[in-house]
Amino acid sequence: MTAPLALHPDVTEALAAGRPVVALESTIITHGMPYPQNVETAREVEAEVRAAGAVPATIAVMDGRIRVGLSDAELERLALAEEVMKLSRADLAVCLARGAFGSTTVAATMIAARLAGIGVFATGGIGGVHRGAERSFDVSADLQELAQTAVTVVSAGAKAILDLPKTFEVLETLGVPVIAVGQDEIPAFWSRHSGLRAPVRLDTAEEIAASHLMRARLGIPGGQLVVNPIPSETEIPLDEIGAIVERAIATAEAQGVSAKAVTPFLLDLIFDLTDGRSLAANRALVLSNARLAAAIAVALARG
Repeated sequence: MTAPLALHPDVTEALAAGRPVVALESTIITHGMPYPQNVETAREVEAEVRAAGAVPATIAVMDGRIRVGLSDAELERLALAEEVMKLSRADLAVCLARGAFGSTTVAATMIAARLAGIGVFATGGIGGVHRGAERSFDVSADLQELAQTAVTVVSAGAKAILDLPKTFEVLETLGVPVIAVGQDEIPAFWSRHSGLRAPVRLDTAEEIAASHLMRARLGIPGGQLVVNPIPSETEIPLDEIGAIVERAIATAEAQGVSAKAVTPFLLDLIFDLTDGRSLAANRALVLSNARLAAAIAVALARG
């Protein structure tokens, strides 16, 4: 049986011609930002990808199909939809079978991109090991997906609300290459520096694309995680955002917030505690990641 894919005509044409395509997730639209900033940001990200010479393919589940590339009308419809499922590997099939609406996380977007034949995906930050995971066992499916699905994921690192040392230890155990761009330290989402040394540093899109192609030649399963530091003019330094994150986590614990509700709760609270700076930083890093992902996709298309 074939997967229920519905590719936008621009994506179909680009893939058939061997031209660069960049996958984009949709969780940022439905769960990451309020309306209308969510639609504005999604359109800005798509515009950045186009300006850098690639075709954007925002991915979501709508009407029982995996939409790979959304029209303006579909994007607006998704942004305004209610009760949209937040999809990872575990619930992607259920959402499709029900004919429900679903936005894709990193894991689900990687699965859909691989099915469509797209090798590069731009996101904000990946999920990882939550703080206190030794008690809750709360570890994102994104990490396992990176270990088994051959897509290069461009991010600003793991979300800074997570346990960053444990997250990158797990990625090392799973054999996922973590590639820092232009610096020797892993970035921490809103901050350029985390205090964690990067396992690998590559400075150009061409080098990252060459590594992607070499992994395929060697038959190594899984993808690459590219950690691209947020632009310096929009970062929130770790010593400043760290205290805010700790306060937000303590509030979530006091209110008994758990499971999938944790991340959106923390991001909303951090938005309030930073007077909106976290949202501005988030938009800036997503745009930066889109530009880099497009450059990698262009280099991959050249072979």
